[in-house]
Amino acid sequence: MLESYRAGVAAIRRFAARCEDWEAPTPCSEWLAIDLAGHLRCVAENHLEYLQDAPDSRLAKLFAQDIATAVLIRQQARQNAAELAVLPPESGRERIMSFTVSADAYLDLMADCWEKTHLIHRGTKYTVGDHAGSACVEWHLHAWDLARAIGEDYRPADPELLVAAWAWGVPHLPLSREGDPWIRVLRSSGRSQDWRRDRPVRARRRR
Repeated sequence: MLESYRAGVAAIRRFAARCEDWEAPTPCSEWLAIDLAGHLRCVAENHLEYLQDAPDSRLAKLFAQDIATAVLIRQQARQNAAELAVLPPESGRERIMSFTVSADAYLDLMADCWEKTHLIHRGTKYTVGDHAGSACVEWHLHAWDLARAIGEDYRPADPELLVAAWAWGVPHLPLSREGDPWIRVLRSSGRSQDWRRDRPVRARRRR
């Protein structure tokens, strides 16, 4: 898992370094590449905060609620949007640099507390190691998003590991059951393998 986590971070950095148009649309609905870079920065910083505050983090309190999955997803989406809206003006590469710092710090810390309780969701305990699966899946998915934004493609070296990581790292979302493991992960996240940057999109312009 740790090696796949590192590979996901490295892939994001690799595609970001080749990105020349940070206003390019991405497969993430209504996000341009610059927005995706900001989201990555926010998520990596949040992961670090959640780990340091576990098992009493904001995330643990959110998942401890007895609420429908759709409501949980909406709450997370609102948090993502709010955090992205208040980021300082930065270049895409600056945001990716901040992402890398937090992602690396998270990696250094979680290796020493792998079995620590991270959160409890619907009566099941999820450890720091389990939640590492969530971060691992997210990094590889967003590496694919960045690759598509610059007209390239991406496939992780071990997609079967990501299928397993999804089961424990993203417990509130169902996983597609059929087909190639990487396609299953893409579909489960709401992405289409056929997305192309030259197709009409609803990507918003930053104000």
